[in-house]
Amino acid sequence: MAPNWHTECYTMHPLSDDVQENLDRLVVESLENGCIWGLKDSDDNWALVGSTDNDSIDVIPFWSAQELAQALCNGDWDVYQPVAIEMEEFLDDWLPGMHADVLMVGINWNEDLEGQEMEPLDVLEEFDAELD
Repeated sequence: MAPNWHTECYTMHPLSDDVQENLDRLVVESLENGCIWGLKDSDDNWALVGSTDNDSIDVIPFWSAQELAQALCNGDWDVYQPVAIEMEEFLDDWLPGMHADVLMVGINWNEDLEGQEMEPLDVLEEFDAELD
């Protein structure tokens, strides 16, 4: 019998300080769950943050689990709610579209909005490597 995630109690492991570990977790958990999580407001705007690496580039953060995304929905970010994106849509549409729009991908950021920023096509390569 498949676990019922709504009633089964399990502990969400906190994110690591190791960016590679958080990337691996994003790839593996998102593929296992069939979705990746972003934050969206009531006007259908996705959370967008200025890059720490380049002032002229914005970053859309994504998380491997709803709980990790929900942890940021307070203070200035209380206007956002976690929204699941199916993996096929993320890999086929989102990442190529973000590349075309010169946006970066935020990888499993912590509650202080700290974490890795990656080129969308590099993220796609990480998923493709896991799928091979």
